[in-house]
Amino acid sequence: MLKLKRLIRPLAILLACSALALVPVASALSQSDSPGFGLPSPSGSFLAGQEALNTLGVNMAAQAFLDATQTQWESPEIIERAFASLAAAGRIDEAESLARHLLELQPGNNLAKLLVATVALKERRYTSTIRQMETLGLDSFIDISGLLVEAWAYLGQSDLKAAFAVLERLEGNGLENFLIFHKALMADFAGDKQAIELAEKAYEADPFISRSVEVYARVLGNAGRFAEALEVLDAYEREGLSHPSLIPVRADIEAGRLPGKYATNVAAGAAELYHGIGAALARDGASDIAMVFLQLGLYLNPKSDNIALAIGDLFDSAGRFELANQAYASIRDGSPFKSGAAVLMAANLDNLGDRDGAIAELGAIVKAEPDNVEALTALGDLLRSDEQYSRAIQAYTRIIGIVGGEHPRDWRYFYVRGIAYERNGEWEAAESDFLRALELNPDQPQVLNYLGYSWVDQGVNLEPALTMIEKAVKANPRDGYIVDSLGWAIYKMGRYEDAVRILEEAVRLLPNDPEINDHLGDAYWYAGRKREARFQWTIARSVDRRGVVTERVIPKLENGLDEN
Repeated sequence: MLKLKRLIRPLAILLACSALALVPVASALSQSDSPGFGLPSPSGSFLAGQEALNTLGVNMAAQAFLDATQTQWESPEIIERAFASLAAAGRIDEAESLARHLLELQPGNNLAKLLVATVALKERRYTSTIRQMETLGLDSFIDISGLLVEAWAYLGQSDLKAAFAVLERLEGNGLENFLIFHKALMADFAGDKQAIELAEKAYEADPFISRSVEVYARVLGNAGRFAEALEVLDAYEREGLSHPSLIPVRADIEAGRLPGKYATNVAAGAAELYHGIGAALARDGASDIAMVFLQLGLYLNPKSDNIALAIGDLFDSAGRFELANQAYASIRDGSPFKSGAAVLMAANLDNLGDRDGAIAELGAIVKAEPDNVEALTALGDLLRSDEQYSRAIQAYTRIIGIVGGEHPRDWRYFYVRGIAYERNGEWEAAESDFLRALELNPDQPQVLNYLGYSWVDQGVNLEPALTMIEKAVKANPRDGYIVDSLGWAIYKMGRYEDAVRILEEAVRLLPNDPEINDHLGDAYWYAGRKREARFQWTIARSVDRRGVVTERVIPKLENGLDEN
């Protein structure tokens, strides 16, 4: 829903004003600074903290920067990072104390103002919130967030007109859909008659975003327009979409009960602001500042399982699986998100090195919930990774039976079952599944590549295989595996010089993949570049962890390839 074009573009402004800006250590710590006896080195703590923060080791980052503050209490850069790291770790009350000190050192730090104002909002000190935010401009998404917080503070004073006036300052900045959504939330919270019209506009702008769907369905349901509310939910599901938050809404509406407001208090409304922007920042790759925003959202609304799940997902993306599981474990019993969180926690056992435990946990979830497609999918994928192909096939077959296998979104289940069949030596079944996946999604590049490559490797259907792989490359030109498939298809056709050029590009995209290095070696050999061929085979052997490619290249290193 959130339009990022204008929010993310001023990245230089973000880096200048946020606590997550990367500045040279020399600018934060002068050469004359030296640690006191028994205290950590400020430069060492700074570097350790910055590295930890970059990879979302938020607790380590917070401790490192706190250590640095012991000798750098008057350094805005150190205090800035310390309070931001505490915020990213969800330690908002501690972060506020440092944010207030930072404002003494650097009164114009807007992220510090935003955090202090957020705490005031949580404590219903709405006048204080407004006073902190009223000097903000429109220079960055931090300013924009502050204005939204200010608007919600006016809602706390029962002044919808003033809240809308704040939002009007943002109009014309490419944020129309974002503003309409929050206006709908505010009008609904205030019980204003504009709520239905605004919620409808927000829905029409983003009819496939679960939050827009939920707000509109709730507003309609609360007005007693149950049939219209159900049609909104049905339209979403007809697109093959689903979301846990819509489950209780549908149950209430089908039972003729009022589903209740989306934002039940001011803090929950402002939390949605932080959730939306935090999720958008995470998608844009700004994981550190995204975590700060998501944690502020969870601070305002600790009951938001949606935000807890987003925090867990962000930790997952950074490889912080234990922290991710802590976030997932915080999701309440009885929540529609609980089952999905349990699946993610089980899958993370594999990421933490306990594959058998992960498979056992997922198996237990499936036993308790036989139609849990999410759990079955995770189980099938894990079994496939563990080379238990027959069991993976069984899991995927169960999924297809549950979902029906007729919707375009179902292509993936046929695709992954096809992979399991192929790895299990059942090519006819695999080929049938790949073709079915393409019937459901004719332009899917991964399926086009897998089937095309398989045909090429078998030396059959070379022309249609080449067409399929070329289509896949056009869709994903930076995917080294797909580029390799194209080069290998052309190699199989005897066009060795062309194959060399394409396979060299594949190696540039994925420089340490044994299959691709082996393919390039073969192409070099038949292109008359035998020394380079042996070099590529040597690389393939050195990076091959499974030993499959090594078995192929050892004879080639000794004897080369047969002459054509």
